[in-house]
Amino acid sequence: MNKGRKWIFRIGALAIVLAVAAVMFVIGRGHTVYFDNRELAYNGKTVAAPYKIVVSVDGEQVAKLYDKERGMTDTMGQKFSMVVRITQEKGGEEKTSAVSMNLPYNMDGIILNIPAMMAGLPEEAYLTEFIQAPTEEPEEEPAEGEDDMMGEEELLTDV
Repeated sequence: MNKGRKWIFRIGALAIVLAVAAVMFVIGRGHTVYFDNRELAYNGKTVAAPYKIVVSVDGEQVAKLYDKERGMTDTMGQKFSMVVRITQEKGGEEKTSAVSMNLPYNMDGIILNIPAMMAGLPEEAYLTEFIQAPTEEPEEEPAEGEDDMMGEEELLTDV
């Protein structure tokens, strides 16, 4: 009977660890959300970028975007809420909208095109994954005074 009880405790402990891991995966996942204010063409429809977009998350302004600008914020969890204030033209009236959405599990960096989102386009149009472009390292040039292959070849041909 002692062995049976030991196995029950082991299986129970494993179940608790797996449950905690599943909960942490959902609520503890971090994302970087980028906001774009760029013109977007989708299925023959073009959405123009407004003059200014102000994005607030949790009551704090995280981005003030003019045409062709990008802002960002870091967030935890799958639920994401923001308040977007859009001014279509300079000196124009500001329109405020509250937006809530679920962020994809499989993306760490997410780009949201705010004009396309506010125009009611589908998620595939305004939500894309941020993929950082690889940086090229400059080739090192030999410092002055270092011998290169040409110097060695000259020595061999002078003999």
